[in-house]
Amino acid sequence: MKALLDTSVIVAAQLPAHPDYATASSWLAGAKRKAYQLFVSAHSLAEVYAVLTRLRAKPKIKGPTAWKLLEENVLSVATVIELSGDQYKQLLSQAASSGIVGGATYDAVIAKAAEVAQVDHLVTLNESDFRRVNPAMAGRVVSPHALAPPHPPS
Repeated sequence: MKALLDTSVIVAAQLPAHPDYATASSWLAGAKRKAYQLFVSAHSLAEVYAVLTRLRAKPKIKGPTAWKLLEENVLSVATVIELSGDQYKQLLSQAASSGIVGGATYDAVIAKAAEVAQVDHLVTLNESDFRRVNPAMAGRVVSPHALAPPHPPS
């Protein structure tokens, strides 16, 4: 199975106090056990870093710590999907004609990365947002609560 984790799942998996931590971290643990192929949008890497370093957490998560979390928990097990310049142009043209504006644009970027990677599942805590911004991916958008990560092959 191939899955791309959205920013929301990756952030939740880094924060033990987050209400979705157990579920989200099980997805990263599954990737570490090679139970499935993990993909992540290059955009999500920047988004996760930004979210972690601006949280009002105690103690504050500083840049080096956020980077270490990304490096150890995500980059060590995921394939990073980057969009080309032409893919960004096409994406933004479609967003403009579909009425996608504001922060939903970032969801569209991540959904496009999932489409490019041809994943079976785009795992997110924001299902409705992703279905709206990329109807072609709607059937593959799932909550980490609705689908458990697979077990490694025996």
